[in-house]
Amino acid sequence: MSIDFSTLRGVISDLDGVLWRGSETLPHVPEFFAFLREHGIGYALATNNSMSTVGAYVEKLARVGVVAAREQIITSAVATAEYIVRHYAPGTPVYVVGQAGIREALAERGYPEDPAHAQIVVVGLDLDVTYEKLKRAALCIRAGADFIGTNGDRTFPLPEGLVPGNGSLLAAIQAATDRAPILIGKPEAAMFDVAREILGTQPDETLALGDRLDTDILGGQRAGLPTALVLTGITTAEEAGASSIQADGIFSDLAALQQAWSAALNV
Repeated sequence: MSIDFSTLRGVISDLDGVLWRGSETLPHVPEFFAFLREHGIGYALATNNSMSTVGAYVEKLARVGVVAAREQIITSAVATAEYIVRHYAPGTPVYVVGQAGIREALAERGYPEDPAHAQIVVVGLDLDVTYEKLKRAALCIRAGADFIGTNGDRTFPLPEGLVPGNGSLLAAIQAATDRAPILIGKPEAAMFDVAREILGTQPDETLALGDRLDTDILGGQRAGLPTALVLTGITTAEEAGASSIQADGIFSDLAALQQAWSAALNV
């Protein structure tokens, strides 16, 4: 497996574990995106994190040296809201376990929060989750509400290590309801397809870049894209070598990826 860097016209990059870990910016981020701009390679940012709003991501990216417009950012909150638009009438009441990103995405599209009459339970990662929130979600689902998860990531990378991700919350609710959620984010191909439409690229000329084999790399493969794994987030070198999911290229960090890309372009 290898990446033909000479054919690439776009990159779809993950955020957590690739550009940063929590509040810690990872090495070589501005240099890598400056390299992409210098060579006319477009980029989109696709993240399973549903906590932050798109506007907040634009501001955070600017602080770490990455210039990005709102339309270049596809979060699992945005993808989930778009799924709900396609399947439920505006005005359908929802109950949300989650933070500002998913709440804003649903409110902007006309889906009010109404725990007493919720027909949909939407669960995104919530750093302020309580037993009361999980209880309410379970009761709504047992009363007939549909169960949707923004993503199934079981863990979430922070500077101090891996902590429970949204998949952990979903597992608790599933255990309490005997209902599995509909999952929207990576490794489903939809987020990559939306990003490619924004970039205007074909699958074989669009690189999927991430730190997780089970989401970023598997999702990129399902979307027909070449894939690059960086070892700055979830997946370790040992795990990458032993997994049945194999990226087309494995790099220690963004600097190593840029070095390989530069060498292939003879620059």
